Amino acid sequence: MAKNLLEQLREMTIVVADTGDIDAIEKFTPRDATTNPSLITAAAQMPQYQEIVDQTLKQARQDAGTNAPAADVVSLAFDRLAVSFGRRILNIIPGRVSTEVDARLSYDTEATIAKAHDLISQYEAAGVSRQQVLIKIASTWEGIRAAEVLEKEGIHCNLTLLFGIHQAVACAEAGVTLISPFVGRILDWYKKETGRDSYPPTEDPGVLSVTKIYNYYKKFGYKTEIMGASFRNIGEITELAGCDLLTISPSLLAQLKSTKEDLPRKLDAQKAATVEIEKMSMDKETFERMHAADPMASQKLEEGINGFSKALVALEKLLEERLARIEGEATVNHAAKNIFRVYDLDGDGFITREEWAGTDAVFDALDMNNDGKISPEEIAAGLGAAFHLAGV
Repeated sequence: MAKNLLEQLREMTIVVADTGDIDAIEKFTPRDATTNPSLITAAAQMPQYQEIVDQTLKQARQDAGTNAPAADVVSLAFDRLAVSFGRRILNIIPGRVSTEVDARLSYDTEATIAKAHDLISQYEAAGVSRQQVLIKIASTWEGIRAAEVLEKEGIHCNLTLLFGIHQAVACAEAGVTLISPFVGRILDWYKKETGRDSYPPTEDPGVLSVTKIYNYYKKFGYKTEIMGASFRNIGEITELAGCDLLTISPSLLAQLKSTKEDLPRKLDAQKAATVEIEKMSMDKETFERMHAADPMASQKLEEGINGFSKALVALEKLLEERLARIEGEATVNHAAKNIFRVYDLDGDGFITREEWAGTDAVFDALDMNNDGKISPEEIAAGLGAAFHLAGV
């Protein structure tokens, strides 16, 4: 039986799942997985992952203290949620998970290093080796410098939001473990800039960019792995068959799995060694000059950082709302228990009409199943509705 595209791709490239959806990772069984703030925010809103969110918030409240402001609890939970998802993902995959540093720190080397230390310490405290984690950092000059320090400490990094050869060369010279050039976002920029509706895969600007980086790395023997990312169609993926790694969304993984046709290798390290390429040397001045001269790279890097930052703000808001709901429910349950103790005179676990000291109308409203007695659950439900109407 002929193999599908996904099976053939896996024979020459490591396939990574680009998602925070644990169910999708279980379905496609990739070796590695990578997430970003947008994916974590989306996953955190799925009903099947409410348990992860709630457990993270409850533990953060416990650690912050009962009197800590909600903002402090959310800040603590926010830092831990990506790790919580990462740990669940590592229970499924055999390889590594990429966990992203707060994008709002992208231009602060020291803060990026500190946040990376915090993420790794959380993983290691949970029994996860740092070898199973890639710290994901935006490919700014400051981010690359942070990654250089972290790599020397044995903390491996995935440099993301990478659009230009200058970023790639700087990452390789810094000894970064892996880079994630964004194929689809490069295509988006060129389509908008030129007014073209599409490009054939062989002319796709994102594909050409990754091919150029791949040939440069292999030509000069850099160990940094290349993981193509952010794909818009399977043509971009098949044109990069042979790349070290490709991180692919569940929808495109499904398309690859359902398509049966031959998949030739397009990127080859031996062929790259024969390509005529001039070696570069990257310092800050050169990096900044090349970055300024590349409007696509400079615009897409800034846009990506802003987009991830907005996703983080959305996630913080989601956590604030969820914490308020959890603690509101706890308040209601506590109040319900206190009320129940007062009225359940004989301690049989129910309040009868004779025990009830309030009005018949309230009793009837609380007696939801009309059995002539009020259960603890009915008291809690009644209080919850009252709190909701009061805007608590």
